[in-house]
Amino acid sequence: MTSELMRMEQVEELKMQLEDEHLDLEQRLSLLNDGLNRALNMAALQAGGGALTRVKSQLYLSGVLSHCVHVLSVEPRRLRGLWSAAATLAHLTSSCCVGVEPGKHSEAFHRLFLPSVVDGLLSLAGQLMRRAECVSLLRKVMDSVGWLLRAQPQLSSQVLSSVHYEQIQMCDDVSVSVLCVQLWNQTCTSTRDFLKGLSDDSVLLLLNEAICQLAVSSDLAVGGASIRLILLMANQQELRVHRLLLSFRGLDSLLDKDWRGRGFDKDVDQLIAFIQSDKSTAGFSQASTEHVRAACVIQAAWRSYRTRRRVKSLNRAVSTLQRRYRARRRQQQQHREAQQWEEELKYQVCVRRQQARREFHQKQRRLLQLLPADQVQSYLQECERRAAVVIQSFWRGFRERRRYNHTQRHTLRQAHTQQQAARTLQRAVRCFLQKRRAAKAPPITPFWIGQSGLTDSRRAELKRQVEEYVSLHPSSRVSRQECERLHEEVQLLLLSELQRGDHQRRMEERTEALLAHTHTQLELLRDAPPLSVVTATDAESFLSPSGPIAARARDAHNAMLQASRLPWWRTL
Repeated sequence: MTSELMRMEQVEELKMQLEDEHLDLEQRLSLLNDGLNRALNMAALQAGGGALTRVKSQLYLSGVLSHCVHVLSVEPRRLRGLWSAAATLAHLTSSCCVGVEPGKHSEAFHRLFLPSVVDGLLSLAGQLMRRAECVSLLRKVMDSVGWLLRAQPQLSSQVLSSVHYEQIQMCDDVSVSVLCVQLWNQTCTSTRDFLKGLSDDSVLLLLNEAICQLAVSSDLAVGGASIRLILLMANQQELRVHRLLLSFRGLDSLLDKDWRGRGFDKDVDQLIAFIQSDKSTAGFSQASTEHVRAACVIQAAWRSYRTRRRVKSLNRAVSTLQRRYRARRRQQQQHREAQQWEEELKYQVCVRRQQARREFHQKQRRLLQLLPADQVQSYLQECERRAAVVIQSFWRGFRERRRYNHTQRHTLRQAHTQQQAARTLQRAVRCFLQKRRAAKAPPITPFWIGQSGLTDSRRAELKRQVEEYVSLHPSSRVSRQECERLHEEVQLLLLSELQRGDHQRRMEERTEALLAHTHTQLELLRDAPPLSVVTATDAESFLSPSGPIAARARDAHNAMLQASRLPWWRTL
């Protein structure tokens, strides 16, 4: 009882010391390593295994292990120079997590705390992997991860899907690859039911890691460890592993070509025989039956969901149909009203034309009544002559336009026919000449036949030979003086193009100025007062001091007055 109280006091004292905010990282690491070592050693010296379990549980419940995880998860730059102490703390933390009895906090311990411990250990291993002098420390941390996995197999899926573990896997160092494979070898060897607690995805990730090492690495230690790992997995779950191995096509040929004769042919032959065996027929049939049953359940759920959604959407469909029908009927009504308005407008135009014609005839009759009798006949003859001239001019214009259109259409058709015939002849001649040249030319053997491609050294050598040939045999087609002359011509053309651009820019600015002036005049006209209240000053503001503009305005006014006196048929 006295020793139990002493252990509790030690744990509480360690917790109080860790809560001191003035401790730096080195002091905190030293304090944790010393405190955990002392507590575990005292519990191990006592008779019975219950004392060690109680100490570990008290370390977890008091929060000391949480401090350990926090220290292991700090930034790498803060751990510089403290890698040995950090590896020791990782080993002690994993030892304390094995055999803990959290009691009512069991769910939090397994779902939150243990994954955080694994993440901290893998993060530290990823930092040690980047330093060549820390290989022994990396082995110590990986042993801690394996110790934790052997006690808690459910953490394997988190290790395989961890970002830090993926970085460790991608390391090119052979010793790191051996450590990763040996981790799973030791776990499978110590726990016979290790694969039973893993999902198919986790087992597939584990197989993928081993087979990737076989395909990438050529080291004997890595290859032997990977093959032994696959055989261990096959011994635990034969049908399951065989079914997953079938997804790696060409694995048996890879083993036969690359790993036979390397010192472990017995393991290689055993693995090849296992891959090529037909022991998983029953497993495949059972798996296919389960897949069919699952597919039926999924299809039934989907059909029921689709039926419910269709029933719910019936009301929406009915409302949509009604809305579209009303919109269509409203559109048809608007079209009928627009057609009626158009017909009414045409009718009004016809009526007004008839009224204007009647008024013109009445006016002409009144004028004839006012004329003397000897001038009536000459006036009627003059009207007939004018009407005949108008009819003849319209007829001649129509005839000439029709003749011109016919002639132009015939000319265009004839030109198109000639161009098409010329293109046909040219195409036939080109094909004939090309076939003739191809028949005369000797066959060219493709340069790539019998060659396996260019290497970098061969490509560099060919490039050097081409450059030497160009320097020794300069072109005789164009001299240096000709190049300089062409350069000067291009410079002159560029200068003329820039000058033309300046002239075009000035013309655009002038056009914009005229448009602005026109818009200003239009605004003045729009804001002008009505004629009933206009004054002499307002009238003078619209007069132009320019003589040509005033003359043009006067001519336009006279033309408008003359147009108002024309007969009705001239205004149509």
